[in-house]
Amino acid sequence: MTWKFDNVVELHKESPYTFYLPSEHVIEQLKVGDLVKLIFLSDVTLENGYEGERMWVEIIERTELDFRGKLANQPFYLKSLQYGDIVNFKSIHICNTQLDDPHSKEMDYYFDNKVTVSNDVLLKNEFNFMLRFEPDNESDLGWVFFSGYEQDDFNSDPNNFQIISVGKMLNIDDSILEFLNDNIRCAYERDTDSKKLLKIEDYDFSIHD
Repeated sequence: MTWKFDNVVELHKESPYTFYLPSEHVIEQLKVGDLVKLIFLSDVTLENGYEGERMWVEIIERTELDFRGKLANQPFYLKSLQYGDIVNFKSIHICNTQLDDPHSKEMDYYFDNKVTVSNDVLLKNEFNFMLRFEPDNESDLGWVFFSGYEQDDFNSDPNNFQIISVGKMLNIDDSILEFLNDNIRCAYERDTDSKKLLKIEDYDFSIHD
């Protein structure tokens, strides 16, 4: 079974609000003896259904971008690797460290705070309408997202909606960042020409009461 390292910089580009990437400041601080986490990708699907394992590696040498390390975990699925194996890697392969990273607190916000979204939004990977209600709990931001194509009978069925992290919505369109803390009970709709989200000043919330 052969393997390679996953490029976590590319993974972060694909999902910037849900895939944590250590900041450049943290990478610069890494030294011999520190532990970093890497994603080892297999050339075949593993028994757990995934394509790789995340494992800790102890740094034993480093230059600016090149590292040499010793595997600090015993692989569970990748039988071609063993605890203590020496591997060469680069900063683009490091998905986590044991150092404090202020950027991780931003990621915590994106993970811990939740919104409600219609299944049609997730199916189409787009939304065109968003409403903010009174939050149900501390982690609920109160936002509900719609694709704009849902029918009344669809919206009346709670099984057609999910609660997800706000980071997942930001991966679809992070222009909503400027609206997230807007007043409770507000509405936005995407303009068909400009594609921008515009506030609906006279939206009738009584239809939801």
